[in-house]
Amino acid sequence: MNEVLATGIFLFTLFFLLGSGVWIGLALLGVAYVGMELFTTRPVGDAMITAIWSSASGWSLTALPLFIWMGEILYRTRLSEDMFRGLAPWMSPLPGRLLHTNVVGSTIFAAVSGSSAATLTTVGKMSIPELDKRGYPEFMVFGTLVGSATLGLMIPPSLTLIVYGVTINESISKLFMAGILPGLTLALLFMGYVAAWSFFKPSQVPPAEPGMSFAERVKESRFLIPVIILIGVVIGSIYTGTATATESAAFGVIGALSLAFFQGSLTRDTFVKSLMGATRTSCMIALILSGAAFLALAMGFTGLPSLAAEFIAGLSCHR
Repeated sequence: MNEVLATGIFLFTLFFLLGSGVWIGLALLGVAYVGMELFTTRPVGDAMITAIWSSASGWSLTALPLFIWMGEILYRTRLSEDMFRGLAPWMSPLPGRLLHTNVVGSTIFAAVSGSSAATLTTVGKMSIPELDKRGYPEFMVFGTLVGSATLGLMIPPSLTLIVYGVTINESISKLFMAGILPGLTLALLFMGYVAAWSFFKPSQVPPAEPGMSFAERVKESRFLIPVIILIGVVIGSIYTGTATATESAAFGVIGALSLAFFQGSLTRDTFVKSLMGATRTSCMIALILSGAAFLALAMGFTGLPSLAAEFIAGLSCHR
C-alpha cells in the first residue's frame, strides 16, 4: 500500500504542476522534492545538488549547445533561399515535382542542425511561399514539410540522440552512426509517398517548370556547395574518427559562422540573436535533464522501479 500511495502522490503532483503551467523541468524537480520529503530520510537539498550536477556536468553534453547554436546561425542566413534555388532544378523532373524539395531540404538541413524545430522553420521559410505560388495543394505542402522535418530527430547530429546518449552513458558517435541509415530510409519513403500521390492524383500536380539543361542545373547547384561542405565537415569528422561529437560541433559552429560571413548575413544583430536563441534552448533542455535525473533518484529511493519490475515479471509468470 505504501508503494501505491507513493505512486499516486507522484502522479498527482506531476499532473497538478504541469496543469498549472509550471515549466516541465521545474515540475519534475517539484515531484522529486515531494517524494524525497515524504518517503525518504535523506537530506533533500544534498540529493538535489548531487543529481543536478551529475546530469549537467558531462563533457558529452557540451555538444548540445554547440549544435543548437549552429542551427540558430544557419536559420538566420540566406541558406533557405539558396537551398531551394539549388534543389528545384533537380527535383522538378521527379514525380511530384517540387514537393520533393521539402523532403530533400529537410534531410539536408537535419544533417547540419540536428533539430526538428530548426529544420521545420528553415525549410518552411524556403518552400511554403514558393510551392504556394506555384499552386501545389496546401495539404501536401504542409504534410510533406511536417513529416520530413521529423528527420531531425534521427539524422546526425540529432539533438535527441545527444540527450539520449548522455542519459544512458552511450557513445554519441556510435548513436550518430546508427541513425544515418534509418534516417535516409525514411527520407526515401517520404519521397516514394509523394511520387505515389502524384501517380494517383495527377490532376492536383501543377504544371512542370520550364526545362533546364544539365549544365544549367549544375550551375544552380553551386548554391548547395556550402551546405554540402558543412555536412562533410560535421558528419565526416565523426565517421572518420577525426573528431568527437563535441569537437565536430565546434567545427560546425565555425563553419556556420564562416558561411554567414561570406554570405554577408553575419551582422551583430544576427550573432546576438543566434547566441541568445541557442542559450534559451540549451537551458530549457538542461533544466529538463536535471529534473529527470532528480526524479529518477527520488523514485529509486522509494523503490517504485523495483516494484514495477516485480509486477511485470509476475505477469509473465502467470501466463
